[in-house]
Amino acid sequence: MALPRIVLVLTGFGALAPGAARAQLTLAGAMRQADRSAYANRIAAGNARAQSAQAIAPLQGILPAVHLETGYVRTTDPIAAFGTRLRQRSITQADFDPQRLNFPAAIGNYQSGVVLEQPLVNADAWAGVRAARRGADASRESATWTRLSTRVDVLRAYYGAVLAGERAATLTAAARAARAHVTQAEAMARQGMVTRSDALLASVRAGDIDAQLAEAQGAVTTARQQLATVLGLPGGQFPPGMDAPGTLPSADRIRAVVAMDTSTTAALPRADVQAAAQGLAAARADAARARAAYLPRLNSFARFDWNAPSHPYAGDRSWTVGVMASWSPLGGASELSDVRVTAGRAEAARAQADAAQANAALDVAQTRTALAVALTRLDIAERSAAQSAEAHRIVTRKYAGGLATVAELLDAQAAEVQSALALSQARYDAIVADAERRRALGGDPATLTALDVAGTTATASSTDSLHAQATADAR
Repeated sequence: MALPRIVLVLTGFGALAPGAARAQLTLAGAMRQADRSAYANRIAAGNARAQSAQAIAPLQGILPAVHLETGYVRTTDPIAAFGTRLRQRSITQADFDPQRLNFPAAIGNYQSGVVLEQPLVNADAWAGVRAARRGADASRESATWTRLSTRVDVLRAYYGAVLAGERAATLTAAARAARAHVTQAEAMARQGMVTRSDALLASVRAGDIDAQLAEAQGAVTTARQQLATVLGLPGGQFPPGMDAPGTLPSADRIRAVVAMDTSTTAALPRADVQAAAQGLAAARADAARARAAYLPRLNSFARFDWNAPSHPYAGDRSWTVGVMASWSPLGGASELSDVRVTAGRAEAARAQADAAQANAALDVAQTRTALAVALTRLDIAERSAAQSAEAHRIVTRKYAGGLATVAELLDAQAAEVQSALALSQARYDAIVADAERRRALGGDPATLTALDVAGTTATASSTDSLHAQATADAR
């Protein structure tokens, strides 16, 4: 009695015990891996963090600032020397002697201070803060859209690797069946039941399938590397012992998860459209900041000072408070240039926001049509696969009885192989079309991880048919 085969399904990339069976990567695990390490996601996340950090800079014109100052000066300048003694509260009657006033002795002073600056009215700073925050929001929305788009790429690459493996398996079975046809034709040729040309023609067709198989096997390696690169794995290589599923989900499983959309399906707010809208708001706020540079500014300050000959922050303390108003109605060409530049950027941002909305509407319409076509092709491909498999079986029996030519037999086999490959492609196309449809509607393509359940270990019926046909022919 054969022992049951145990398949280990991992939802992420974990270390495999030595000697363990090859683990199966699920779509959910691939999505999580991409969220952590996909190159596009990491770049977008870094840009979003940088943009968020830039939103702090304009607060300089709003929040208070505190400075600590200290320095040492030694002088014999008459005015400075007298002022230093006055600041140190060390003036005596003798210091008013004209000789000492004109020719003072050198005096040293540690001048220290604490300065508080509080902006009061800076319209350009407030507009700059709004612009920076809207820019940070736009960057975050853009990062969200990048993450969703990366999930579509992950799904396409993940099932692309599965499709490549399934194609290779189908062609492996077809090659086995073709070699069985060659063996049968050669045996019948030796018995005089068919001509030598029949055996040669069967050998030629078998060689053609072998060539297709070699190409498919190479595509498996390439597809795995593409998936590893999309997931951001080091060196574009899978961890040792990790494999994608061997077959795509069945057509019935795909239909159960992929629902046909109708024209009344309402789209959710899309992150790329939101990013464009926030970019427009940021551009308008930046234009307002440039215009506000012509408005008056009002700022206040307070400071405490210490002056002493021995060390910093010694001696008696003095304080000063004040309010400063400033206005630059003619600040120069740079401010005029800033106004015009930001106005132009606002116009461009308006066009980008309009384009994002128009492209989103077009994307919704296109993906609705693409999904409907993909599901229709899936139905057709499934029927064709079943019909070509049955046709191959019938022609094989007729050929064995001498009622069909080898050309008819080989044509029937080629039709079954091509219909099996077409069914694999149709299943893949339906999954990808639905992922793109969900993203177009503002949804999350990661919801298609439902295909992981009871779908990834199913064996394609067309491949089973080819295996069975090869076994029957060998007999």
